[in-house]
Amino acid sequence: MSGMNRQGRPSSIETAVNDIEFSATHETFTGNRGLRLEEPLIYELDNPGACGVDLDEPDAFEPRLGGFERKGAIGLASLSEPDVMRHFVRLSRKNYSIDAGLYPLGSCTMKHNPRLNEKMARLPGFADVHPLQPQQTVEGAIELMAQLSHWLMELTGMQAVAMSPKAGAHGELCGMMAIRAALEARGEGASRTRVLVPESAHGTNPATAALIGYKVDEIPVKSNGRVDTEAFKAKLGPDVAAIMLTNPNTCGLFESDIIEIAAAVHEAGGYFYCDGANFNAIVGRVRPGDLGVDAMHINLHKTFSTPHGGGGPGAGPVVLSAALAPFAPRPYLVQTEEGARLIETAEASAADGTTPFGRMTAFHGQMGMYVRAFAYMLSHGSNGLRQVAEDAVLNANYVLASLRDELSAPFEGPCMHEALFDDRFLKGTGVETLDFAKAMIDEGYHPMTMYFPLVVHGAMLIEPTETESKQTLDQFIATLRDLARAAKANDISRFTGAPHYAPRHRLDETGAARNPVLRWQPTVPLKVAE
Repeated sequence: MSGMNRQGRPSSIETAVNDIEFSATHETFTGNRGLRLEEPLIYELDNPGACGVDLDEPDAFEPRLGGFERKGAIGLASLSEPDVMRHFVRLSRKNYSIDAGLYPLGSCTMKHNPRLNEKMARLPGFADVHPLQPQQTVEGAIELMAQLSHWLMELTGMQAVAMSPKAGAHGELCGMMAIRAALEARGEGASRTRVLVPESAHGTNPATAALIGYKVDEIPVKSNGRVDTEAFKAKLGPDVAAIMLTNPNTCGLFESDIIEIAAAVHEAGGYFYCDGANFNAIVGRVRPGDLGVDAMHINLHKTFSTPHGGGGPGAGPVVLSAALAPFAPRPYLVQTEEGARLIETAEASAADGTTPFGRMTAFHGQMGMYVRAFAYMLSHGSNGLRQVAEDAVLNANYVLASLRDELSAPFEGPCMHEALFDDRFLKGTGVETLDFAKAMIDEGYHPMTMYFPLVVHGAMLIEPTETESKQTLDQFIATLRDLARAAKANDISRFTGAPHYAPRHRLDETGAARNPVLRWQPTVPLKVAE
C-alpha cells in the first residue's frame, strides 16, 4: 500500500484500481458487495400473511358486480411495511439521477430541478385541486395558468397558447391538428396532403404527421448540418400543408435560414411548425414568432425545470400564431372582467367567436408542471432566463472545443446547446459507439445520447445544460479523453465487456429484443417422483 489520504482513501490510483478489481471478482455469501445490494423482484419477496396495513373484515354485503367479482387471489406480493420500503430504496440505489451527477443526454435537457419549484407545487390549492371542481373554487390556480400563458407568449412572440397537451409529442399533435383545422377552414384540407420534415428533426415529427394522415416528405441536410434550403424549396407545392422543423436542430445547430424557410412555406400557402424541445438553447434570446413560426410546443419539463426522466410528469403547451389562434383546442383561457376563466364547452367557444378543433385531453393539463414552470420563471426573471440559454450554449461549446482533438466532430464551427460527435475517431480500434458508452458507465457517468441524430454515423450527442459547473465539466471531459486514448491504444477489453462495475454487466440486447420476458412467472415446484 502506498498510504492513505486524509479522507481515508487510497492515495495512489493503482491501489484504488486494484481494490476495485478485487471487489469485482470476489464472491460474497449474500451476493451483496458492500453497499451494492442484490435485490430480487418484489414478487419473489412475497411473504404470505405479511401486510403493512391492517384491514378489518367487511360486514356482510350483497355484491353488485353482476357475477364479475374476483374469485381468486389478486396476485400481489404480501410484505410488511419495512420490507416494502427497503425494496424500493434498494432499487433506487441502482438508478442514475440528475441529483447524483451529470446527465449528458443530448436533446433531452436533463438539468438540476430547483427544490423551490417542488415546494411551490406542493402548496395547498395547487397540489390538491381536482379537475372537476367548479371554477369559482380554483380561481388562484386558473390565474396562475393565465400568468404562465402570458409569459409563454411573451417569450415566444406568439398570440395564443394551448395549455392542455401533456408532453412534447402530444404538443406536436396539437399544433398539427390546429394546422389541419386551419386548412380545412380555408377549404384546403383535402388538397394539402404533404408535410415536409428535415432529416435533422426530432423523430416524433414525422411520426406525428403520419399519425394524422399526412404523407411525410423528407428534406435532406447539407454538409454543415442544416436544412438544404434549395431542396426544401423544390419540394414546395400546392399540396404542402406544413413544414415541421426542429430549431435548434438535433445536430445542436441553429437553422440559419429559418426566416427564409418560413417565408417560402407561407408563400406556398403552408404553415410552419417548429419543434420547441430545444427551446432551452434560445429562451430569452430569440422569439420564434419573430422568425415566422406558426406553432411550437414547449417542453415545460425541460426548459423550465423538472427533468423528464422516468416518464414524467411532463407538459407540452403549444404557442400559436394569430393565424392558428382561433383553432386552439378546448379548454382554453380567456380574460374577463371577473378575471381569467376556462372555456370548456362548444357553446362557450361559439359565444367567444373561436372554432377549436376539439379537445386534446379531458381537463386542463398538468397543474403541478404549471406551478413548477411559473416558479422557475419568477425566480430567474428575464435576465436570468436569458442567462440560462447563454450558459447552456457556453457549456456545450466548452465540451466541443475541449474534445474536438481526441473525438471527431462531424460539423465545423461552434454549436448551440449540445455538442455532437461521430465515430470516426474509433475507426480501426475495434470499439464502437455502444462500447464507448458502456465504458462511461464504469466511470460513473450516464452515457450521452447514442446513434442520434441519424444523419451522423455513430453519433454521440452531449447536452451539458447550464447547470453544470466548470469543475464538473472538466472531470467529464478528462474522462472522455482518457476513454478515447484507451480505445486508440487498443485497450479493447476495457470497452467490449463494459460495464464491468455496474450491478449488471453487458446484456444480450439482441436476445432481449427478440425474446422479451415481459411478465414474471412464479417458479412451479417439480412433483416428487413416486
